[in-house]
Amino acid sequence: MTELLCEVTDLKQWTYCPRVVYYRYCLPEIRPITALMQAGIAGHQDESEREVRRSLRTYGLTSGERAFDVPLRSSTLGLRGRVDLAVALPGRDSPAAQAIVVDYKDSERVRGSHFTLQLAAYALMLEEAWELPVRRGFLYSIPLRRAEPVSITPPLRTKVSQTTRAMQAAIRGEQMPPPPSSRRQCISCEFRRFCNDVV
Repeated sequence: MTELLCEVTDLKQWTYCPRVVYYRYCLPEIRPITALMQAGIAGHQDESEREVRRSLRTYGLTSGERAFDVPLRSSTLGLRGRVDLAVALPGRDSPAAQAIVVDYKDSERVRGSHFTLQLAAYALMLEEAWELPVRRGFLYSIPLRRAEPVSITPPLRTKVSQTTRAMQAAIRGEQMPPPPSSRRQCISCEFRRFCNDVV
Protein backbone atom coordinates (compact mmCIF):
# COMPACT_ATOMS: atom_id res chain seq x y z
CA MET A 1 0.00 0.00 0.00
CA THR A 2 1.44 3.38 -1.00
CA GLU A 3 1.92 6.04 1.63
CA LEU A 4 -0.91 8.56 1.82
CA LEU A 5 0.06 11.92 3.26
CA CYS A 6 -2.82 14.34 3.65
CA GLU A 7 -2.32 18.08 3.90
CA VAL A 8 -2.71 19.68 7.33
CA THR A 9 -5.27 22.01 5.77
CA ASP A 10 -7.37 18.91 5.02
CA LEU A 11 -7.98 18.54 8.77
CA LYS A 12 -9.56 21.98 8.80
CA GLN A 13 -11.65 21.17 5.74
CA TRP A 14 -12.71 17.76 7.12
CA THR A 15 -13.96 19.36 10.34
CA TYR A 16 -15.81 22.03 8.38
CA CYS A 17 -17.18 19.64 5.72
CA PRO A 18 -15.58 16.21 5.06
CA ARG A 19 -16.82 16.17 1.48
CA VAL A 20 -14.32 18.87 0.51
CA VAL A 21 -11.50 16.43 1.32
CA TYR A 22 -13.25 13.61 -0.55
CA TYR A 23 -13.60 15.74 -3.69
CA ARG A 24 -9.99 16.90 -3.46
CA TYR A 25 -8.51 13.40 -3.43
CA CYS A 26 -11.10 11.22 -5.14
CA LEU A 27 -12.22 13.69 -7.84
CA PRO A 28 -9.27 16.10 -8.09
CA GLU A 29 -10.09 17.40 -11.57
CA ILE A 30 -13.28 19.14 -10.48
CA ARG A 31 -11.93 21.40 -7.75
CA PRO A 32 -12.30 25.07 -8.72
CA ILE A 33 -9.85 27.70 -7.51
CA THR A 34 -11.98 30.53 -6.18
CA ALA A 35 -11.14 34.21 -5.76
CA LEU A 36 -11.43 33.68 -1.99
CA MET A 37 -8.71 31.00 -2.12
CA GLN A 38 -6.41 33.25 -4.13
CA ALA A 39 -6.98 36.15 -1.72
CA GLY A 40 -6.13 33.89 1.21
CA ILE A 41 -2.81 32.86 -0.35
CA ALA A 42 -1.88 36.49 -1.01
CA GLY A 43 -2.88 37.49 2.53
CA HIS A 44 -0.58 34.85 4.05
CA GLN A 45 2.37 36.07 1.96
CA ASP A 46 1.79 39.70 3.01
CA GLU A 47 1.50 38.71 6.67
CA SER A 48 4.78 36.80 6.60
CA GLU A 49 6.53 39.97 5.41
CA ARG A 50 4.95 41.99 8.24
CA GLU A 51 5.84 39.31 10.81
CA VAL A 52 9.55 39.77 10.12
CA ARG A 53 9.25 43.38 11.34
CA ARG A 54 6.96 42.60 14.27
CA SER A 55 8.27 41.88 17.76
CA LEU A 56 7.45 38.66 19.59
CA ARG A 57 5.43 40.65 22.15
CA THR A 58 2.36 39.79 20.08
CA TYR A 59 2.74 36.27 21.49
CA GLY A 60 3.74 37.34 25.01
CA LEU A 61 7.41 36.59 24.35
CA THR A 62 10.54 38.65 24.88
CA SER A 63 12.88 36.50 22.78
CA GLY A 64 12.98 33.44 20.59
CA GLU A 65 14.36 32.02 17.36
CA ARG A 66 11.84 32.46 14.53
CA ALA A 67 11.45 30.35 11.41
CA PHE A 68 8.93 31.26 8.70
CA ASP A 69 6.97 29.05 6.31
CA VAL A 70 8.43 25.86 7.77
CA PRO A 71 7.83 22.71 5.68
CA LEU A 72 6.76 19.75 7.81
CA ARG A 73 6.19 16.09 6.97
CA SER A 74 5.24 13.20 9.25
CA SER A 75 4.86 9.62 8.06
CA THR A 76 3.81 8.74 11.62
CA LEU A 77 0.84 11.10 11.50
CA GLY A 78 0.24 10.76 7.76
CA LEU A 79 0.40 14.52 7.26
CA ARG A 80 2.43 17.19 5.51
CA GLY A 81 2.19 20.97 5.37
CA ARG A 82 3.85 24.32 6.00
CA VAL A 83 3.42 26.19 9.25
CA ASP A 84 3.43 29.98 8.93
CA LEU A 85 5.68 30.61 11.92
CA ALA A 86 7.57 28.44 14.40
CA VAL A 87 9.42 29.92 17.37
CA ALA A 88 12.02 28.10 19.48
CA LEU A 89 12.24 29.32 23.08
CA PRO A 90 14.70 30.50 24.21
CA GLY A 91 16.60 28.90 21.34
CA ARG A 92 16.79 25.42 19.84
CA ASP A 93 20.13 24.65 21.50
CA SER A 94 19.01 25.45 25.05
CA PRO A 95 18.43 22.51 27.45
CA ALA A 96 15.07 24.06 28.41
CA ALA A 97 14.05 24.67 24.81
CA GLN A 98 10.47 24.37 23.65
CA ALA A 99 8.61 25.67 20.63
CA ILE A 100 5.36 27.36 19.66
CA VAL A 101 3.51 27.43 16.36
CA VAL A 102 1.60 30.32 14.80
CA ASP A 103 -0.99 29.93 12.05
CA TYR A 104 -2.23 33.04 10.21
CA LYS A 105 -5.94 33.24 9.49
CA ASP A 106 -7.66 35.69 7.17
CA SER A 107 -10.68 35.70 9.46
CA GLU A 108 -11.96 37.65 12.45
CA ARG A 109 -13.28 34.44 14.01
CA VAL A 110 -10.35 32.14 14.62
CA ARG A 111 -11.62 30.12 17.57
CA GLY A 112 -13.40 27.47 15.50
CA SER A 113 -12.60 23.82 16.16
CA HIS A 114 -11.43 23.42 12.53
CA PHE A 115 -8.71 26.07 12.99
CA THR A 116 -7.68 24.70 16.40
CA LEU A 117 -7.30 21.18 14.99
CA GLN A 118 -5.11 22.43 12.17
CA LEU A 119 -2.88 24.29 14.64
CA ALA A 120 -2.56 21.18 16.82
CA ALA A 121 -1.43 19.15 13.81
CA TYR A 122 1.31 21.68 13.09
CA ALA A 123 2.35 21.45 16.75
CA LEU A 124 2.69 17.67 16.64
CA MET A 125 4.62 17.76 13.38
CA LEU A 126 6.98 20.45 14.68
CA GLU A 127 7.62 18.40 17.82
CA GLU A 128 8.66 15.51 15.62
CA ALA A 129 10.80 17.63 13.28
CA TRP A 130 12.56 19.78 15.88
CA GLU A 131 12.47 17.26 18.75
CA LEU A 132 11.15 19.98 21.06
CA PRO A 133 7.93 20.01 23.09
CA VAL A 134 5.13 22.21 21.74
CA ARG A 135 2.60 22.95 24.47
CA ARG A 136 0.89 25.96 22.94
CA GLY A 137 0.37 27.86 19.76
CA PHE A 138 -1.41 30.91 18.40
CA LEU A 139 -4.08 31.55 15.80
CA TYR A 140 -3.30 34.98 14.40
CA SER A 141 -6.23 36.94 12.93
CA ILE A 142 -4.88 38.99 10.04
CA PRO A 143 -7.86 41.41 9.90
CA LEU A 144 -7.82 42.03 13.68
CA ARG A 145 -4.01 41.92 14.08
CA ARG A 146 -4.57 39.79 17.16
CA ALA A 147 -3.16 36.47 18.36
CA GLU A 148 -5.39 33.97 20.17
CA PRO A 149 -3.52 31.44 22.35
CA VAL A 150 -4.35 27.73 22.07
CA SER A 151 -3.17 25.02 24.48
CA ILE A 152 -2.06 21.82 22.75
CA THR A 153 -3.89 19.45 25.10
CA PRO A 154 -3.86 15.61 25.12
CA PRO A 155 -7.47 15.43 23.83
CA LEU A 156 -6.57 17.79 20.98
CA ARG A 157 -3.55 15.64 20.10
CA THR A 158 -5.75 12.54 20.03
CA LYS A 159 -8.28 14.34 17.83
CA VAL A 160 -5.57 15.02 15.23
CA SER A 161 -4.78 11.30 14.93
CA GLN A 162 -8.44 10.24 14.89
CA THR A 163 -9.37 12.78 12.24
CA THR A 164 -6.42 11.88 10.04
CA ARG A 165 -7.32 8.19 10.18
CA ALA A 166 -10.95 8.97 9.27
CA MET A 167 -9.86 11.10 6.30
CA GLN A 168 -7.49 8.46 5.01
CA ALA A 169 -10.12 5.72 5.34
CA ALA A 170 -12.59 7.76 3.28
CA ILE A 171 -9.98 8.52 0.62
CA ARG A 172 -8.70 4.95 0.32
CA GLY A 173 -12.22 3.54 0.28
CA GLU A 174 -13.46 6.30 -2.06
CA GLN A 175 -16.53 6.64 0.13
CA MET A 176 -18.29 9.99 0.09
CA PRO A 177 -18.81 11.18 3.68
CA PRO A 178 -22.19 12.50 4.81
CA PRO A 179 -22.80 16.26 4.53
CA PRO A 180 -22.20 18.48 7.58
CA SER A 181 -24.98 18.64 10.17
CA SER A 182 -25.37 22.36 9.54
CA ARG A 183 -25.99 23.30 5.91
CA ARG A 184 -25.14 26.99 6.32
CA GLN A 185 -21.69 26.55 4.80
CA CYS A 186 -23.21 24.74 1.80
CA ILE A 187 -24.67 28.00 0.50
CA SER A 188 -21.31 29.38 -0.60
CA CYS A 189 -19.43 26.10 -1.13
CA GLU A 190 -17.68 25.66 -4.48
CA PHE A 191 -18.68 21.96 -4.47
CA ARG A 192 -22.39 22.45 -3.83
CA ARG A 193 -23.41 21.57 -7.37
CA PHE A 194 -21.82 18.10 -6.95
CA CYS A 195 -23.75 17.22 -3.77
CA ASN A 196 -27.11 16.00 -5.03
CA ASP A 197 -28.46 15.53 -1.48
CA VAL A 198 -27.79 19.16 -0.47
CA VAL A 199 -30.24 21.84 -1.54
